[in-house]
Amino acid sequence: MNLFDTISEDIKKAMLARQKVRLETLRGIKKEFLEAKTAPGAGGELSDENAIKILVKLAKQRRESARIYQENNRPELAENELAEAAVIDEYLPKALSPEQLEAEIKGIISAVGASSPADMGKVMGVATKKLAGQADGRAISTLVRQLLSK
Repeated sequence: MNLFDTISEDIKKAMLARQKVRLETLRGIKKEFLEAKTAPGAGGELSDENAIKILVKLAKQRRESARIYQENNRPELAENELAEAAVIDEYLPKALSPEQLEAEIKGIISAVGASSPADMGKVMGVATKKLAGQADGRAISTLVRQLLSK
């Protein structure tokens, strides 16, 4: 079962369980998925890879909103955003530990044959595709730059 179908099934379960926050979050995810499916050039299909990209974007938006709400002394709104982010995180691949991330990036660097900071673009292209949803882009970039400058 692909991610779109999983979300659809979980919407039904959330309705039956009367889980308001979960239901609203899943409906928002499904809306984004449907928009991506019907976008020009999508061909009515949504791969799990693209679905994960959408989920990463949505989770990042929720966390950023929560941070802004907390800065403006609105903890009740921040709490809701963090609850939605937690629901979204359930559908993302498990995040890599710093050690696992470093091992993955070292493997990518050797596979690509990168040896200097000038090769960062090649490494980042492969790393962002391979590690999508498992690590933050900023963390990948920082580690790649660090490893290539040695």
